[in-house]
This record gives sequence, C-alpha cells and structure tokens, in this order.
Amino acid sequence: MPSRFTPGPAFAESLDRSDELRSFRSRFAIPDPDLIYLDGNSLGRPPRGVAERLQSAAGVDWAQSLIRGWNAGWYRAPARLGETIALLVGAAPGQVIVGDSTSVNLFKLTLAALGVRPDRSDIISDVLNFPSDLYILQGCARLLGDRHRLRLAPTADGITILDGDLFPMIGSQTALVCLSHVAFKSGFLYDVASVTRQAHAAGALVLWDLSHSVGVAPIELDRWGIDLAVGCTYKFLNGGPGSPAFLYVRRDLQAQLVSPIWGWFGQRTPFAFELDYAPASGVERFLAGTPPILSFLALEAALELALEAGIDRSRQKSVGLTSYLIDLADSILEPLGFVLASPRDPGRRGSHVSLRHPEGYRISRALAEELGVLGDFREPDNLRLGLAPLYTTYAEVWEAVDRIRRCVQDGRYLRYSAERLPVT
Repeated sequence: MPSRFTPGPAFAESLDRSDELRSFRSRFAIPDPDLIYLDGNSLGRPPRGVAERLQSAAGVDWAQSLIRGWNAGWYRAPARLGETIALLVGAAPGQVIVGDSTSVNLFKLTLAALGVRPDRSDIISDVLNFPSDLYILQGCARLLGDRHRLRLAPTADGITILDGDLFPMIGSQTALVCLSHVAFKSGFLYDVASVTRQAHAAGALVLWDLSHSVGVAPIELDRWGIDLAVGCTYKFLNGGPGSPAFLYVRRDLQAQLVSPIWGWFGQRTPFAFELDYAPASGVERFLAGTPPILSFLALEAALELALEAGIDRSRQKSVGLTSYLIDLADSILEPLGFVLASPRDPGRRGSHVSLRHPEGYRISRALAEELGVLGDFREPDNLRLGLAPLYTTYAEVWEAVDRIRRCVQDGRYLRYSAERLPVT
C-alpha cells in the first residue's frame, strides 16, 4: 500500500509543529522523555495539576477542615464531577453521577434495567465486549434466577461487529442491549445512534460502556436517545489509577429505575439516619457508599484539561495519530509479519490500534523492558498501542514504529520468555 506520509522523523516533527494541542504535553508529568508511552487507553499519564491538587487536598482541605470538609464541598463532589463529565458526553444537567467503579455501575444499571423489562429474557452483547462487562451480565442473570440468557453477536473478522450480525438478534424478547462504544481490543467504534434506534424499535433498553471513548471520541448521549451509560475515568481522562467511574441515566427513566445497592449516599436524606430506605430523587439514587474524596479531587483537576482541549480537537488529533500509525505499520511493519487488527476507517475507530504478530507477547516484553516503548498486549497476539491526543506526539509514533522494527529485525524479542506475566 503506498504511503500517505513521508517516512522519517522530520515529517513527524512537521506534524507536531502544526498540532493545535501540542502545548498540552507540557502540562503532564513526563519524567523520562525517552520513554514512549502508548498505553493511555489503560492508564493515562498524570497531569501536573493533579499532584498539586492532591497536596492541597491532603495538606489543607483534609488537615485543616477535617470533618468540616464535607459541608465545604466534599458532599456534592459526585454530582459536581458528574456535571463536568456531562459536558464531555453530551448530557444535560442532572443525568450523570460519579462514584464506584465501572463494574459496580454496570451492575447497578443492568439490574435496574432488567427490573423494568420483567417479561423479557434476552440480554444482547457481542464477543468483542470487555470480558469484565460480560462477567457482570452473567452474574446479574444468575442473581435473577437464570431467567435471562446472554446472547453474543459474533464477529466475522475479529475486528468489527456487523449490523447484519447484531440487529437480527434484537427482538421482542430483548430486555437490554449492552455494548462498548469502542471495543477494548480492536478499537472498533460503534454507530451508537443506529444501534440504539434498533433496540428502541424492539422495545429494549440500551446500556453503553464509554470507557474507551470518553475524552477522545464525540459522544452525544442526549441527542442519540441513550438510556443508560457507564464509563471509567483513568484512561483518556487521566484521573489516576482506579479513579472513580461515572454513570448516566436518561432523565425520564430515573424515577422508574431502582438501584440494587441501597447505600446511604443514595438515600433521600442520609443524615436523617432513617431506618427504612427511600431513594434520592434523580440520578443521585444510584450512589451507594461514601465517595473516595482524594480520588475525586484528583479527577476534578484532570478533567480541566479535557474540557480545555475540547472533544473536537481531541478527536481530530486522535484520528491523525492513529492514521499515521497505521500508515507507518503498513509500510514498515507489515513486511515483518505484523497484521492490522483495527478498523482502517477512522470513522469506525477509537484512539488505539492493535497490531497482530505471532510473537506479539515477546515483542511487547522486549519493547517495554529494553527499548522504551510501553504499550500493552492482548491475547492471543495483539500488540495494542493507545494514542492519547493530549500528550502523544507524532514524533513518538514514528520512533515507536522504528523501535518495533529494530526489535523484530534484530531478534531482541527472542531473549524473552513466552510465559505470561500476571499483568499484560
């Protein structure tokens, strides 16, 4: 395939000079400039403002305010951060709340959704979905007495899900369609509006996992008519390891749905300490236990960068980075046995690219331990490279591909065992 770009560092540097987001890189902590970090789709780099905010939170907010901090802003943090994330996902106020993990939020919304479709038995997902999401769906079906069956749409190529394979599965027995906006392995990006229309035509509810798309892809939950959504904040939103997740419940559904976890922060008047549970009004009924305030404040500082950059500019850079990587892979890595395992169409691709190679695992080990390229590996043979538009440069993409080339041509990966480490 002929290259659309000129190979070499000079061309990459010219792309960086014209990058509207180039100044954002300096606002992240990058202690080793020679390390090429291409795993922002698993854990984002720390913004400099986060460390400053955490120091203030511990040294001032906590140390001086003590318990008074709850009335000084902590108590409203889940709703306050929810309104900030709402700006990134196209939601009007009062529909997004921050708290718990993505898995816990998926559990809450799945059981709530199934509860308002009691006469339907099917939960529809796909084989490309993140396994943890599938585990939650399986567990919910078990908790409800195995009255539901989880049906998975197949993939013809291991990369995409075709409408012709998914849509016929959605019918009169479908209670819930639960999918990831961007597939965790291949980066396939769904046409959310189209799938949602199909589900609604069948009378089903739809629940989307936005974990690999929020911050790098346009999301219009209200305009698309989405029922429910969840997402994490430690990937492209750079909230930090295990930072709290978020959930979205469309306003007209909030009064109908009941959270299965009746925690005190989701109670109508938690500090009245009533003995019987009464859910809070609105989306706050889906809160559960006491929020981890330090993590909330770190996330709040990180979100400022995403809002300042804007989703349009972030998406434009994301498409540019992934397209550049794919073009370089075609011309430089394909002759070395690499095969593209992500969509070529940028309109159907998120912000990470997977490259398959029979020695993908050992190559990933050599890159991380010897050549200063941190991506990640996904079974069975995927080298997954996440491109975060706020701090990844085109020059890094060029250099990463060149280091991958050297790794294979020089046989450096042969020094490493194929035995998997616990975390890949």
